[in-house]
Amino acid sequence: MSVSLVDCLALCLFFSESKVKKMNKRILETLEFEKVKQQVRQFVITAQGQEELAQLVPVNEEETIRYWLNETEDGLKVQRLRGGIPIPKLENIRPHMKRIEIGADLNGLELAQVSRVLSTTSELRRFIDDLADSEIEFERLYFWSDQLVAIPSLSRRLKEAIDDDGRVTDDASPELKTIRQNIRRSEQAVREQLDGIVRGKNAKYLSDAIITMRNDRYVIPVKQEYRGVFGGVVHDQSSSGQTLFVEPKQVVELNNRLRQYQIAERNEIQRILSELSAELVPHRQEILHNAFVIGKMDLMNAKARFGKELKAIVPTISTENIVDLKQARHPLIDQEKVVPNDISIGENYQAIVITGPNTGGKTITLKTLGLLQLMGQAGLPIPADEESQIGIFEDIFADIGDEQSIEQSLSTFSSHMTNTVDILSKVNEKSLVLFDELGAGTDPQEGAALAIAILDDLGKKSAYVMATTHYPELKVYGYNRSNTINASMEFNVDTLSPTYRLLIGVPGRSNAFEISSRLGLDNQVIDEAKQLMNDESQDLNEMITDLENRRKMAETEYLEMRHYVDEAQRLYNDLKEAYSYFFEEREQEMAKAKQKANALVSEAEENAEKIIADIRNLQKQVGQGTVKEHQLIDAKSQLANLHQEEQLKKNKVLKKAKEQKTLKPGDEVLVTTYGQRGTLLRKNGNQWQVEIGILKMNVYESELTPIAPQKEPQQRVIHTVRSDANSAVSNQLDLRGKRYEEALNEVDLYLDAAILAGYAQVTIVHGKGTGALRTGITDYLKNHRSVKSFDFAPGNQGGNGATIVKFK
Repeated sequence: MSVSLVDCLALCLFFSESKVKKMNKRILETLEFEKVKQQVRQFVITAQGQEELAQLVPVNEEETIRYWLNETEDGLKVQRLRGGIPIPKLENIRPHMKRIEIGADLNGLELAQVSRVLSTTSELRRFIDDLADSEIEFERLYFWSDQLVAIPSLSRRLKEAIDDDGRVTDDASPELKTIRQNIRRSEQAVREQLDGIVRGKNAKYLSDAIITMRNDRYVIPVKQEYRGVFGGVVHDQSSSGQTLFVEPKQVVELNNRLRQYQIAERNEIQRILSELSAELVPHRQEILHNAFVIGKMDLMNAKARFGKELKAIVPTISTENIVDLKQARHPLIDQEKVVPNDISIGENYQAIVITGPNTGGKTITLKTLGLLQLMGQAGLPIPADEESQIGIFEDIFADIGDEQSIEQSLSTFSSHMTNTVDILSKVNEKSLVLFDELGAGTDPQEGAALAIAILDDLGKKSAYVMATTHYPELKVYGYNRSNTINASMEFNVDTLSPTYRLLIGVPGRSNAFEISSRLGLDNQVIDEAKQLMNDESQDLNEMITDLENRRKMAETEYLEMRHYVDEAQRLYNDLKEAYSYFFEEREQEMAKAKQKANALVSEAEENAEKIIADIRNLQKQVGQGTVKEHQLIDAKSQLANLHQEEQLKKNKVLKKAKEQKTLKPGDEVLVTTYGQRGTLLRKNGNQWQVEIGILKMNVYESELTPIAPQKEPQQRVIHTVRSDANSAVSNQLDLRGKRYEEALNEVDLYLDAAILAGYAQVTIVHGKGTGALRTGITDYLKNHRSVKSFDFAPGNQGGNGATIVKFK
């Protein structure tokens, strides 16, 4: 349904009101949201699209987020189906519209920019109407298309009067056309007069035999000592003073007339520009709105191209703030190197405590969760797998990295704590909080206690939290607290390196003993260190080790079971489909088969009678020595064609049986195209080289039928045959419009068929074009053993656009 311009402007105003709250700027800087926008910016084409992207920030209003994500989904769909929305580069025309509003005139370049907006509007309407005619469904694209206001008469007038580079055309007005014709005639007259001078007997008085311009008038370079030879006016001199640029007296009047025409041209152009500017005034709002809508579509296009580049998807929205990111990847890390992780929060737990050593990927995991949530709430596609979903958070807070302030003379701990205090004062049940190394920078015991207290406070406010820490006390906290779960980053002890995989439900453990042992530390030293550890820590590490082992066992069993379940589901679906198909189609196929059988029998009887009559006529010609082999082959082919192939497409049993009859070199086959037996030599792609008597030819596999070998080879009588009007093979092959490889394959098959038909010569029409196809065919003919000679056709038969081939 079409929406009026007023309604659309009101809707745009609705989305810009204060009820659509934006995220705090600090989180955008911390999680580097602007860097993501820079990646999108490379795909934006129009100036209005750049403005739309510059203003894009995450919001927390559900309807707005849904609209934005739907637009991104539409952009991805158009990208898949049509390669994107066709939007050219457009400049910002808002200043132009402001100028004509106050009565100013636009210059030619500014009018050309406005013209491009109007022509783009019409092209987009046609493009989207074509999508609508194809019954392709979109969530938002048709809404924006309805806002585009085509003004064909104005667009046509601007196109007629202004070139793309801003030049006023001759067709802008009859007066301008006449003036420019006079200018061209005057210039020609002046140049003819001066050409007579520079090429005549007085050329010896010139410094150079050229015509140039000075002060918008045509002049010639005259040696200083001969300044009086030509008379007229001196307009300039060279830096050395040896050359004077003189307007000879015989062209002064012509130059004056030319100058008058040039002034008239300038005045007429100014009048036209003023007239065109005035014509824009009544449509100023529509043109501005068209540019706005094109900018929206440009941003849709850019988000889609960004999504394609990143292999990103449009997530679903969970109003219950259940975040489930499948194989999530950080968008600012090389996608070939980044390790994807499943990240979920909000369904079974609202707090995740990630423990483990440094350089394991804890901070990147925090940033991935926060940044992908910001991208989703800004309507951008996210680098994750299908069926991922995001929540809608009123705000996202983060304390990540070393934010020590030298200016405020704050320590690292003080800086983090100042930020934490600010966060705790603002969070609510719709907040997502990310803490990196919570409680770090102070005494471990006090830091752990503070971290636990902070997490408890956030839990009371029902906030969503992901925190990383080194403190072992928080492992026990994550195990005992409701709505809280432990997590860690996997570490490969064998390679002494992290795998960057997030393990939900398994707390991180210290790998110091294993690493030290692999690095060569004496086992006695390691055993003494273990004895020095308190029992609680030792028990905790043993519990974590046991959990890791159980997790790996469960993961292996799950993957194995998943494989069997998927396989069983596929088999069940196939069986169900086959069962349903069999009972639905059986009766219909039986009825169709009876009807077809009756029709085929009748048709076969008629065709057989006709072919038999033809064969009898051929036999009568034997005594006269005029039997043509190709006619016998045609007759055999017609009889062979009466045989009806079994329909195996829907019969899986018969289809499988046929597939088992694979062809191999040495097999005897029937070439159905010619009704001849042959022997397979070798396979070339989807074609076989077949030996038919003394001929070897390439035939498509679909034209070959396996047959049993003959017990007693029959003596074949080879007749000398010639082609006539009744031959089934044309004496001309037309390759125009064919691709190079396809054309050469057709030439190969055609020459074999022509030789078999007994032609003395044939014509191959390849066209002129770039000459690549002609050269390829020439090279092929040079190496063909049966070609006696070849040359281009006569001029009245195509010239070098066709080649006549003669056979041996």
